Amino acid sequence: MSKLYPHFASVAPMLDWTDRHCRYFHRLLSPSTLLYTDMVTTGAIIYGQQDFLAYNDEEHPVALQLGGADPDAMAKCAAQAQARGYDEVNINVGCPSDRVQNGSFGACLMAQPERVGECIKAMKAEVDIPVTVKTRLGIDEQDSDAFLYQFLDACVSAGADQLTLHARKAWLNGLSPKENREIPPLQYDRVYRAKQRYGELPIAINGGIKTLAESKAHLQHVDSVMIGREAYQNPWLLTELETLYTSQPVVIERDNIARQMIPYIRQHIAAGGRAWHVVRHMLGLFQGQPGGKKWRQYLSIKGPRADDAEGLIEGALKFRQDSSLRLADIQ
Repeated sequence: MSKLYPHFASVAPMLDWTDRHCRYFHRLLSPSTLLYTDMVTTGAIIYGQQDFLAYNDEEHPVALQLGGADPDAMAKCAAQAQARGYDEVNINVGCPSDRVQNGSFGACLMAQPERVGECIKAMKAEVDIPVTVKTRLGIDEQDSDAFLYQFLDACVSAGADQLTLHARKAWLNGLSPKENREIPPLQYDRVYRAKQRYGELPIAINGGIKTLAESKAHLQHVDSVMIGREAYQNPWLLTELETLYTSQPVVIERDNIARQMIPYIRQHIAAGGRAWHVVRHMLGLFQGQPGGKKWRQYLSIKGPRADDAEGLIEGALKFRQDSSLRLADIQ
């Protein structure tokens, strides 16, 4: 673990998934894992009518992921993030969606290393918190190590404090964002080589990591692992990853985590929100466990209409545990 960047593990920023409710839930599962917001554009922060920087104090350590390419706007938003207490600000150079490309940021910025360097320098001039970059290994036909290093060299020269490498390239044309997460092959060895090249600079690896054993294997080569969809579909993995920090066996129980969410859900409902805004992130809590499917079914059926936090969670726990109860009993 780097003293400058003390995170063995993080949860990837995932649009519409890793919102503040998801991050609150994930923090209960792991006190140490670094959490990222889903990507927020500079335009939303500067011109938006709502508070796009809101988060729960319990989420720390938490990083803001920024989408943008204008150095002045990136610097302004980084300063706001620091003022609001974020622990890190991260530049998105990995998203391949058409909407992001139309804004001239995301993965297409790999073709503009000088512009990314300018953003990093401008942000570093305004903040003391780490300024980091999340990127792919390449774009379209430009996916050689030489192309990657040209981009990473610009980031390092500008003062980037850490790099996260999604171990796939991105196709900017012809593949959807979902396909870009699955079709380009994983190339972990290229991330390992990048770590060797940049020495002491903390480097995290992202892409297709699903188990604690896989995480430990990667940590033989890089400083940190970033977990994406698996953290959402099987959030208990975050509790297992906590053992990287403590070297102690897992002692918390899933039922207790579920019950700890009740006051949070109740507070959200009282503020005018819906229980489903929160519990949709909890569907995978019992993934791979007896009754896990029944837990998901109960929350999926009852959650969208629920207005009683305790009744919803306790009802789901009972339905999961009671083998005599069937789906027809909760319709």
